[in-house]
Amino acid sequence: MRSGLIAQKLGMTRIFTEEGEHIPVTVLKVEQCQVVAQRTEDKNGYTALQLGVGQKKAKNTARAERGHFAVAKVEPKRKLAEFRVSPDNMIDVGAELTADHFVAGQFVDATGTSTGKGFAGAMKRHNFGGLRASHGVSISHRSHGSTGNSQDPGKVFKGKKMAGHMGATRVTTQNLQVVRTDADRGLIMIKGAVPGTKGGFVLLSDAIKRKLPDDVPFPGAFRGGNGVGAAVAEAPAAETVEAAGSEEA
Repeated sequence: MRSGLIAQKLGMTRIFTEEGEHIPVTVLKVEQCQVVAQRTEDKNGYTALQLGVGQKKAKNTARAERGHFAVAKVEPKRKLAEFRVSPDNMIDVGAELTADHFVAGQFVDATGTSTGKGFAGAMKRHNFGGLRASHGVSISHRSHGSTGNSQDPGKVFKGKKMAGHMGATRVTTQNLQVVRTDADRGLIMIKGAVPGTKGGFVLLSDAIKRKLPDDVPFPGAFRGGNGVGAAVAEAPAAETVEAAGSEEA
């Protein structure tokens, strides 16, 4: 199980394939997404990574939070989130995850806060059909009808679908396909719609109902840190130097 990413939603556009087909995509930006803390089995009872993204002024950060970021030696973050990982996929504190953490063609699950719609009726909120257009119904065509019961139990059950506040809730959309990534600009383009508004933060993780592609990096694509990340980044360069030296000889 790999870590996910915290990305910011920029909006929607479309891209064209080599065959001329256009694909509607949601553009997400990954910028300064760093590992702030590690959760281990011995200390916390589970293994996870706490990631932070965005910038936050120190004067607007609580003293306890400032101490938490000081221990990690990272700047105060605007958004924090935890991702469960397996023990062999831990990443060093301070490492910055990049957009090529996900590869084109793989499927991800996106979690965000849906767009708030305010107070909405039952037809818009729950797709009710409404009452009849004639035959005794007057000025109540879009109402949801009766909500009560008889004398037993004589109450409205909790969770009854009625008019009320619509949107502004945590929503997860599964099995969204990554169309393209741009590590240099920190962009991830996902086919279709992603929950949330422009500028909102979205949690991306590997799809739990789909198999991972073979070329997905483990434990992830990142830079910085003092552990696995540095070794992974330096290994290809060393092999290239050795190969070039053998050819010259």
